[in-house]
Amino acid sequence: MRRRNNGGWARVEMESEKEKKGKKEMGRERREKVGVGVVGWMYTGALLIWGAWIGLEIACDGRTDLITVVASFFLFQTANIILRSFVSTDPVLVNTSVSLLHSSLSSSLVLFILLNQWRSAHPSLRLFDHDELVRNTWPFAFKAISLSCGYFAYDQSDMLYHRLYSGCFPSVLAHHFILLLCFSLALFLNVTLNYLLLTLLCELHSVFLHLRKVRRMAGFRNSASAIVKLEWLLNWSTFIFARLIPHALILIKLVRDAPKFDKGIQLPLACFGMIAMNVLNIGLGFDLFAAYVRDHAPPLHHHTH
Repeated sequence: MRRRNNGGWARVEMESEKEKKGKKEMGRERREKVGVGVVGWMYTGALLIWGAWIGLEIACDGRTDLITVVASFFLFQTANIILRSFVSTDPVLVNTSVSLLHSSLSSSLVLFILLNQWRSAHPSLRLFDHDELVRNTWPFAFKAISLSCGYFAYDQSDMLYHRLYSGCFPSVLAHHFILLLCFSLALFLNVTLNYLLLTLLCELHSVFLHLRKVRRMAGFRNSASAIVKLEWLLNWSTFIFARLIPHALILIKLVRDAPKFDKGIQLPLACFGMIAMNVLNIGLGFDLFAAYVRDHAPPLHHHTH
């Protein structure tokens, strides 16, 4: 009888421990959901304030040049609707495909502007001088920045609507918010646009990041194929030469040219944005290496005995 009682008490204690663990797990999940919800509402509110600001600038201050930002937002939203209607209803696939569209358009435009400026520049003009990058604006640079600014607003809204983020501090939302703030202020003040254009060189690498994700979601995962090998070669090459090195050089130039900046928000905001982007690039490099290892890991063989 005692053994049975002891066994019964042991089972009761085990069940109570399981219940406690279950309650703790439920409590943790509930707190995470609340945290994610609060973060979502916070970023949604910030996005609505941004939209109201852009609308007031256009309607009340006559900033018709900012209409390009609004047009860009609706361009990518329209692409989203078309893909959702005719290709797939998977929000992740649709979001990634629209991001691929933006990266392709943005990187092509940036390369066109830089090549055009390089060819037409006067021999006495140093293309990357402080005044050239801060006070002047190259042809089509304003439109290129507006295109990406509208995209960042669209992508932020799409991720918030479909909850394409996790955690109480999602880095992807913070990254988009920082970019949206920096790009919007540069367009509003019409300064440092050429600097921002150089940062968009990273979109060339983003093309292959998004392409890899779309490829894997489509079920094409053969790492031994020539196409996948070429994709990884271009992925690593553009990560180093279009993202990692340019962003590091831009930050170094900002620090070196700090005394040349006028007093105000320009330098602190530019340094804050570039420090954040360089830190994110380091994290992206580790993620990219982990993805490379996963893609080239040997398949697991299951043996039956």
